[in-house]
Amino acid sequence: MDEKGKETSQNEPYDASKILVFAGIKGIRKRPAMYVGSTSSSGMHHLFQEVIDNSIDEFLAGFCNKIVVTLYDDNFIEIEDNGRGIPVDIMERYQRPALEVIMLTPHTGAKFENKAYKVSGGLHGVGLSVVNALSEKVIVEVKRSGNVYHQEFGKGEKLTELEVVGKADSTGTKIKFKPDKEIFGDIKFDAEYIRNVLKEESFLNKGLRIVFKYNGKEEEFYHENGIVDFVKELNKGKEFGPIIYFSKTVKDVIVEVAMQYTTSFNETILTYANSIATRDGGTHLLGLKAGLTKAFNNYAKKQNSKVKIEGEDCREGLTCIISVKLPNPEFEGQTKEKLGNDEVKGIVESIVSEGIERFLEEHPNEAKQIFNKVVLAARAREEARKAKELVRKKSIFEPILPGKLADCTESDPDKAELFIVEGESAGGSAKQGRDRHFQAVLPIRGKILNVEKSSLEKILSSKEIKALIAALGTAIAEKFDINKIRYKKVIIASDADVDGYHLRALLLTLFYRYFKEVIEKGYLYVAQPPLYRIQSGKKIEYAYTDEEKDEKLKNFEKAVVQRFKGLGEMRPEELWETTLNPEKRVLKQITIEDAKAAEELIRILMGMDPEERRRFITQNTKDISLLDI
Repeated sequence: MDEKGKETSQNEPYDASKILVFAGIKGIRKRPAMYVGSTSSSGMHHLFQEVIDNSIDEFLAGFCNKIVVTLYDDNFIEIEDNGRGIPVDIMERYQRPALEVIMLTPHTGAKFENKAYKVSGGLHGVGLSVVNALSEKVIVEVKRSGNVYHQEFGKGEKLTELEVVGKADSTGTKIKFKPDKEIFGDIKFDAEYIRNVLKEESFLNKGLRIVFKYNGKEEEFYHENGIVDFVKELNKGKEFGPIIYFSKTVKDVIVEVAMQYTTSFNETILTYANSIATRDGGTHLLGLKAGLTKAFNNYAKKQNSKVKIEGEDCREGLTCIISVKLPNPEFEGQTKEKLGNDEVKGIVESIVSEGIERFLEEHPNEAKQIFNKVVLAARAREEARKAKELVRKKSIFEPILPGKLADCTESDPDKAELFIVEGESAGGSAKQGRDRHFQAVLPIRGKILNVEKSSLEKILSSKEIKALIAALGTAIAEKFDINKIRYKKVIIASDADVDGYHLRALLLTLFYRYFKEVIEKGYLYVAQPPLYRIQSGKKIEYAYTDEEKDEKLKNFEKAVVQRFKGLGEMRPEELWETTLNPEKRVLKQITIEDAKAAEELIRILMGMDPEERRRFITQNTKDISLLDI
C-alpha cells in the first residue's frame, strides 16, 4: 500500500521513491487524526484544549490567575490569560522570534526541561503548532516587556510578520483561532462542551478565575475549595457520608484526593494529571484503587471483621476525584487520555492508604457508617456470585436475539441501524415503514428500570434491558465488548411528550452508566420526529417545532393541522418519510455531555431529595422541552 493507504501495483517497485517525508507542520495537515484523535467534533475541540492547557500551565507555574474565553458566532474562539506572555525575542538558532518558531515548528516549547514550567500538561511540544496547522486562521497577541505584539498564522503558515501594535502595562497571551473547514468540515464549537471544560478546570485549579463569554452571555467560574466543591456538585441529592479530602507531595508529585460515598450503586472516579482529564485512567487510578482496598482491609483487621473485602466493594457508591501534578508526565497518545508514569502508582497508593486510614481513625462514627456500607457490598457480591454465574450462561450473553426484535438482513455493523421505539404501536408502524435490509426495530414497553438506583442483579432481571443487551450484542459489565456491537447506529425514537422524554432520559442514563463506549464512539443517536402534519388538499408538509408550524401555515390559506402525540399515530409511510429515511430524517448524535445531563435529570426527578424534586418541577412545570436532551 502507498502512503495514502491505496494498493500499489505489483509491478511497481517498493523503493525509496515511495517514501514521503512531510517536514515540520505539513505532516500534521496530512495526518491530523494522529495529533487530535479525529477530524470529528472531538478532534476540533481538542484544538481548544491545547490552547487552554497552555493558559492553565501559566496558572500552575504561578503567573496567571484569570483566563477569559470568548466563543464567537463565526466559529472563532479566543483564549486570553494574564500570564507571562509567550516569548517574542529572537532565538539565535533559528534567527526568528520565539513565538514564530513555536507556532511553526512541532516539538518546540519551554516544557521539556522543567525550567520555565515545573508542572505542565502540554509536554508534547506540538500544541500551538497543531492549532496553527489545522486552523484557517490564528491571531496571536502577546503583552510583554511593555509592548503589545501581534502576528497571524493559518494552515501551518505565517501570514504576517511579528509587529508591535501598542503599549501594555500588563502581561499575557491572547490566541484567537478558527478551525479549518478543509479539515473539520462544517462542525461548530459546542458552547455547552466548552462551558463544561471550563467549569471542570475551575474545580481542578482552586483560586483560578475563568470567564466564558458566549451567545450574548457571560459566566464566571471560581472555586476556592477546588475538587471538594467538585464532589459536592456531582453528588447533589445522593450524599451518604462526609467528604474525605487529603493532599500530599512526595518526590515532586502532588496528589490531591476528594471522595464521598453516596446512596447510588455506581462508582464515579474522575482522574486528572496536570489538570488534564485522563479518561482512560492510568497509573494514578491503579494507585488509587490499590490504596483504597488496602486501607479498608487494614481497618477490617482492626475491627476483627472476617469479611473479605475486594476493590469493587470499597468503590460501590463512591464518587472520587483524584488530581496529580508531576514534573514529567508520560501520557499515552497525543490526546493524553492515559497516564503512564510507573512511579506514580506507588506514590498514590501510599498517600491514599494513609489518608483514608487516618480519616477512619479520627472519625469513628463516620468510619462505622462507611465500613458497614463496604461490608454490605462485600456480602452482596458474594451472595450474588452464583446468581451472576447463572446469568452469564443465559441467552443475554449468547447470540440469541429477543423475540420482539425485528432484525435487519444486513450483518455489517457499519451499515446496520437499530431503532429503539416506545411501545408496541410505534413498534408496529416502524417495523412496517422501515427498510428491512439495514434497519432493525426494538420496541420498549413502558418505562425501563432506573439504573441509577438499581444493582446490577436487578438490572439483569429486567426483561426490557435484557432484550436491549441481546440486541446490541455487546454484553454488559465485565463482559462488555464494543467490538461485538451489531449496529453502529443506535437510534432512540421516543414520543414527543413527557412520557417519551422520560423514557429517553432513562435510556441515556442506562447507556451512560453501562454502555458508555457506545456514546464515546459516536454510535448513539436520538431521532427527531415531526410534531405536526399540515395538510391542505393533496399538499402535505411536516413541522418539527411550534415555530416551524406557524411559519409554514403562512403558506396555506386553509389547512388541517394534526399534532402527533406519538410515533404510533403515524402511518408506516409517514414514519419512513419523516423519521426513518436516511435522506430526509433529522438525527441528533448523543455526546457524553448529553448523557450526563440526562443522568442529572433522572437524579433530580427520581432521586432521594424530595425538596429538590419539588423545586425543579415547580420551576419547569410549563417547559417539558427541558427534558429534550
